Amino acid sequence: MKSFKGATVLVTGASSGIGEAFAHNLANRGANLILTARSEDKLRQIAKALSERHTVQVDVFPGDLSQPDTPQQLWEQIQSASLSVDVLINNAGFGRCGPFLAYDYQSYQDMLNLNIKALVGLTHLFLPSMLEKGDGGVINVASTAAFQPIPYLAVYCATKAFVLGFSESLWGEYHEQGLTVLALCPGNTATNFADVANADVTRMTRAETPETVVEAGLRAFLKGRNYVVPGRRVNYLLANLSRLLPRRRVLGITSDIFKE
Repeated sequence: MKSFKGATVLVTGASSGIGEAFAHNLANRGANLILTARSEDKLRQIAKALSERHTVQVDVFPGDLSQPDTPQQLWEQIQSASLSVDVLINNAGFGRCGPFLAYDYQSYQDMLNLNIKALVGLTHLFLPSMLEKGDGGVINVASTAAFQPIPYLAVYCATKAFVLGFSESLWGEYHEQGLTVLALCPGNTATNFADVANADVTRMTRAETPETVVEAGLRAFLKGRNYVVPGRRVNYLLANLSRLLPRRRVLGITSDIFKE
């Protein structure tokens, strides 16, 4: 894919943060959008603003992707609307910060459903039509947390490690057939992630803006890359700590960042 102009892009978690930034950037590039998130009112506000500002079509399908049946329902709604997805952006996700036993099992079940199961399900549902066209692909939002173990973010960093491995594996399977599968791996980003996760990010590096993260992701996708760590070089360095230091030392560093 050489341009997003005229393409139809499905963005999950599009009501705020990185997902909303994707919607604005892509509309500015001339892409038609399909937006989904739990907040229908916010989605419709964004859709109205984008369709008025840009000559693009914006469709809204609200839903909670942490519920097991929602990916299939979303796919069926999009098919019923006679829409064809050229690029899927799996952005929806959340984390929980603190000791592993500080949260109940249902909280982790919802996280696994959203961060992993919904992402795999939507990719499996929408990839066949992309293969038929021999163009397009998937952007999966992972994290720099995907590259090393992080005490107090145990389940979240494990889900993002899955996303990174899954995405790069699919890139290896399908890039010769014209598709790109990119793992976008941002570090600390100025969104509501920390508030939802109950995470103190004051000991982390300066936050990147969602707009910076999205621009880096879209550029990397158009270049056919398999992953990208956006932002300053320190993000790339932190993502590769486990290659530079013994793993026990990495555990000590990452533990100090999030220990209460």
